[in-house]
Amino acid sequence: MMQFSEIPPLHQIPPFSIATMNKNQIHRARPWPGFPTSKGLGSFGDANCMEQLLVHCANAIESNDATLAQQILWVLNNIAPPDGDSNQRLTCAFLRALIVRAAKSGTCKMLAAMANAHCNLSIDIHTFSVIELASFVDLTPWHRFGFTAANAAILEAVEGYSVIHIVDLSLTHCMQIPTLIDAIASRLEGPPLVKLTVAGGATEDVPPMLDLSYEELGSKLINFARSRNVVLEFRAIPSTYADGFSSLIEQLRVQHLVYAESGEALVINCHMMLHYLPEETLSPLSNVNSNPYSFEPSSIQSLRTMFLKALRGLDPTVVVLVDEDADLTSNNLVCRLRAAFNYLWIPYDTVDTFLPQGSKQRQWYEADISWKIENVIAHEGLQRVERLEPKSRWVQRMRNVGFRGVSFGEEAISEVKTMLDEHAAGWGLKKEEDDLVLTWKGHNVVFATAWLPA
Repeated sequence: MMQFSEIPPLHQIPPFSIATMNKNQIHRARPWPGFPTSKGLGSFGDANCMEQLLVHCANAIESNDATLAQQILWVLNNIAPPDGDSNQRLTCAFLRALIVRAAKSGTCKMLAAMANAHCNLSIDIHTFSVIELASFVDLTPWHRFGFTAANAAILEAVEGYSVIHIVDLSLTHCMQIPTLIDAIASRLEGPPLVKLTVAGGATEDVPPMLDLSYEELGSKLINFARSRNVVLEFRAIPSTYADGFSSLIEQLRVQHLVYAESGEALVINCHMMLHYLPEETLSPLSNVNSNPYSFEPSSIQSLRTMFLKALRGLDPTVVVLVDEDADLTSNNLVCRLRAAFNYLWIPYDTVDTFLPQGSKQRQWYEADISWKIENVIAHEGLQRVERLEPKSRWVQRMRNVGFRGVSFGEEAISEVKTMLDEHAAGWGLKKEEDDLVLTWKGHNVVFATAWLPA
């Protein structure tokens, strides 16, 4: 069992200077190839070096090398202050996550004590009001890109329908819907009846958090729609991603014949929600006793694939799938750490363009990113819910269950570009076959795809 010598709380760790160590200590502190040889800490500030230090720290913790892990923790703590530049704040969040992982494993009593004492390890997640959340998601294209692209695809698909049923599976608690209602209200043929169904409580344990119930949210949306002369019916079905939204799927199946006979448009809008569904890297046995689907045993297919098959069985008018373009599914901690570090630098890099240092909104924003990092690094099994997959894998999943991609039109592309003009110059847009991809400084961030039954 790994036992660390006593480590003071993060903010009390004394300055660590390699220059004060003797040659034997220096040698023991650097038993890996490529470790920087500077006598000071300045050379450790490079992002690549920070990533390497985090990797070596993770390896040391996983291999129970207490001495090496403690030395690296000291270095990381001194080169990555929580109020430093974007790379330092990113590294600080990973450092915190690694300590939480070590504490959770029960192999380090001192780190567990640090965690229990909340010594710089707790994450203060803000609970938003509706007004706050609406303003918050408008600060950056991270969500607005998906809203804009999805709404354009939805409007095109439901043209001419007098009744539109929207199933909104969104991480942002229906923040996309008011803009969609505005666009629907201005249709030349007049506004349709809109039925909005959500999975109530689907992400109550995942940020961003909302300070009101879905019933209260529904009332606000109904009143907003009424102000636009749109009749909106709202329904929240208690359902969770942990079992593949089984109760939601069952309710939709029951009503499927009604949809087909009445000529309603059925829209499935998936905004950064589906990556919480369990996928193949989880133990197959974890789903066997709660398989809500009828096609094949859970031991063969993931709930992620079975959920998409269930959607295909509903024969929807259109499915829009928007998510973050990264791969955080590896069961190997180091692979996952590298993938997360090389993706989650982006929100830290962008925040300087739209939120001042020290602002409350910036604290909320970075706390949400820190939560994601901790979930990816510190947790395993069903507790590790942040399981992003890249666009290429989602495209293959959708094709495998019987959907075909549909291209975004020039109007959709124009609207996205107009939206991006409101934000920093580093944001960009590219088209990959039928799909749209939001970029930051040329790096893929979020993808938007639209699908029809094949």
